[in-house]
Amino acid sequence: MKILISDAFDPSLPGRLEAFGEVTEDKDRLPEMDVVLIRSKTKCMSDYIDRAKSLRLIVRGGVGLDNVDVDYARSKGVQVFNTASASAVAVAEIAFALMIAVPTRLAEGHIGMMDKQWLKKQLKRTELMGKTLGLIGAGNIGTELAMRAQAFGMRVLAFDPVLKQHECAELVDRDTLFAQSDYISLHVPLIDSTRGMINAETIAQMKDGVVVVNTARGKCVVEEDMVTALESGKVRAYATDVWYSDPPPDDCPLFGAPNVIMTPHLGASSKENMLRIGDVVIDILTDFSDRTA
Repeated sequence: MKILISDAFDPSLPGRLEAFGEVTEDKDRLPEMDVVLIRSKTKCMSDYIDRAKSLRLIVRGGVGLDNVDVDYARSKGVQVFNTASASAVAVAEIAFALMIAVPTRLAEGHIGMMDKQWLKKQLKRTELMGKTLGLIGAGNIGTELAMRAQAFGMRVLAFDPVLKQHECAELVDRDTLFAQSDYISLHVPLIDSTRGMINAETIAQMKDGVVVVNTARGKCVVEEDMVTALESGKVRAYATDVWYSDPPPDDCPLFGAPNVIMTPHLGASSKENMLRIGDVVIDILTDFSDRTA
């Protein structure tokens, strides 16, 4: 078996994969590869798959498969997997960090101190306790975030059409969630129904002063509409770890907007998570080898 590691994984992974065959990071060898391991950077669309003449398996280290043309891959006999469960804790933790940074005024306080400004009177805090968190998507990551929010004394609502019940959240329809949530956190894949789902129309349904946290996909939010809502105060703050592209262009409208907290797509990049992703990759390859032996 020939395995191409196309994106950044934990440094230990190549050595762990040697038991399955030849391992390389040389992307020019794509046509001869049986297996390709990707994260977010590599786009496995039809042209990529056509160049991979010997490809039998794509594994994406992470959540979602929007950078893989899954239907086309399967039509060519290529199996596709991701490592969704591995990243739940890492992404939930950064979502919670972004969420708690808003009421605690962490970013403004830090920037003020760096500029030798003592903003004790200017920076008025609020608390998460007693507030309502609305989850758009309540799968692995949403569940981990719900558990953390409950530990802080928050009420948790969730909108997820796939679920009939949830152990950590009250399932509601989307309109109810928008109307009642003080904080809204996105945990959905980028598909037709979620692309641009946070826009002028849906923002208008939200509570005044809502905080929106996005660790899902940048394109789930219409950036121009979010900027307008931030400028009017309809949205108190937008905290995001995800972008239309990595990195975003210099003219990204969020860069000039008020009350935005931004991180450079760090969600799944914890040391522990990279090791967990490697574990799931090994499990997938073990199963694949057993089935194709």
